[in-house]
Amino acid sequence: MDPAEPKSRFTTRLLPVDVDKLGTFIFSEPSKSFLGDWDIRLSEHSPDTVNLLQAVKQLQTSGGPVAFPTETVYGLGADATRSDAVAAIYTAKQRPADNPLIVHISSLGQLRKLLTSTTGLKPDSPPLTHQHIIPAIYHSLISRFWPGPLTILLPLPKPSPLAPAVTGALSTFGVRMPSSRLALALIHLVGIPLAAPSANASTKPSPTTAAHVLHDLSGRIDLILDGGPCNVGVESTVVDGLTTPPVILRPGGIAIEMLRQCPGWEDVAVGYKDSAETNAPRAPGMKYKHYSPRAKVILVHGHLSFGLVNQYLRLGRKIGIAKTKTWEDNNLVELGRTVMRDPTTPQNPGTERPIRRFTIKNSTTISPANETGMGQAMNEDAGKHTDMLFVSAIDLGIETAAIAQGLFSALRELDLDGVDVIFVEAISETEDDAAAAVMNRLRKAAETETKS
Repeated sequence: MDPAEPKSRFTTRLLPVDVDKLGTFIFSEPSKSFLGDWDIRLSEHSPDTVNLLQAVKQLQTSGGPVAFPTETVYGLGADATRSDAVAAIYTAKQRPADNPLIVHISSLGQLRKLLTSTTGLKPDSPPLTHQHIIPAIYHSLISRFWPGPLTILLPLPKPSPLAPAVTGALSTFGVRMPSSRLALALIHLVGIPLAAPSANASTKPSPTTAAHVLHDLSGRIDLILDGGPCNVGVESTVVDGLTTPPVILRPGGIAIEMLRQCPGWEDVAVGYKDSAETNAPRAPGMKYKHYSPRAKVILVHGHLSFGLVNQYLRLGRKIGIAKTKTWEDNNLVELGRTVMRDPTTPQNPGTERPIRRFTIKNSTTISPANETGMGQAMNEDAGKHTDMLFVSAIDLGIETAAIAQGLFSALRELDLDGVDVIFVEAISETEDDAAAAVMNRLRKAAETETKS
């Protein structure tokens, strides 16, 4: 274990929950949606209900954080009003203390209670609606995009009911209502907003499955709710409507053109950088290196050349490749046509074998090859560098939504393959905001960006 990593304190439990087996969601009139008042009638004897209630009890009592799925990525949630609970999030993730957290709510009523809990309203005062307490600039966004992958920045109430560590000493806080029914059910039953960053070790790729969470946080947290893979795959879009013009602080699941269709957001500007920033972050993901696997990540615009890859093959490095829209399988096969020592055989000097493994996952499995053409050029170095091992490639597909959903999983899987360097095919970030979100994450993960 790395000495810098926290020691294991827990026997982490993975609890499966099928939201369709929890019971019945009941909505009030007239909204008939999660924006209005709603409740859930639980199936008392369902194992899924039993597992969910274990998480609810922990969040309400001990305050220990619980990992749970949202539509974007898995979150690590704890009571947003308890300092000890929020501190446990930072400890488990090894997260910098000035990196703020996003507050997750299950209804507008819950947000209204959070914002008015310290206003001193008399018991007989007329009820305040969200239109009264949430800045008008956000009303159209809430109506269109909540529940969903959108975080808005709100002024921090004074005095604030939130634990100070949630905001990172800022005068604002980020809040969103996830669309995952499992996340909504958990927050609703706990009865308290949850502060929840992504459930990964700090700086590592965000988790989109429960297995990813277990890999990073095993021994650091007690419970993981396994609700299956996340649908979106990148975190929420974060917007600040308290400035003029309003700005996007982090690209995510809601496209900028969709925002510009909403009243007051026609001139929304980009307020983030793709590199790590040096000032105090106004939102999560802005200041520090993020989304990075153990392996070195090289972001490649254009063709993946043999010369570039061979710089690392000559040194015996294990190669990972994440292809997206244009790199052809046949080109990747050429990269695998090299002679390498098979490490499972005796190490006889001068004895080379075909490449140990070359696969294109989620596409076509390529058999070991030793042919002419590019293979001959690679063969020239094979006799000198017999410790070269393998190339592993993952095909993320050509659809931007699929690339976004599979990006973090691909980086994690290649890391588990033991590769030393990962070449990732860049996509055009002008295509849409989902593409911009993908490229934002890749630039924060990459050590090098190159064009060929």
